[in-house]
Amino acid sequence: MNRTVSPIEPIKCNDMTQVRAGVDWVDAQLVELLALRFGYMDAAARIKAQRAAVRDEARKQQVLAHVQNAAREAGIPVEVVADLWERLVEASIAYELEKWDALRA
Repeated sequence: MNRTVSPIEPIKCNDMTQVRAGVDWVDAQLVELLALRFGYMDAAARIKAQRAAVRDEARKQQVLAHVQNAAREAGIPVEVVADLWERLVEASIAYELEKWDALRA
């Protein structure tokens, strides 16, 4: 995937080659952002003194509400985004727990 050249805007796509190039570019950007997000999970695992602090339900609900509002404002399906983020947050918690345990092993 070419990460340096952004594709044309979706509204300007005239064929599926352009659409696919755009989707591939967005996917590459998303993976880079996920790597950064998981980097923050590494930092959280290092900083949190207690394992029980890894799962913070209040923070989880705050994150989910924020992305649902952002999805609504962006005009994209709120339920789809909420489902994706629920999975992302749970995967992040599992990852952070593994990292927390490994740091203290």
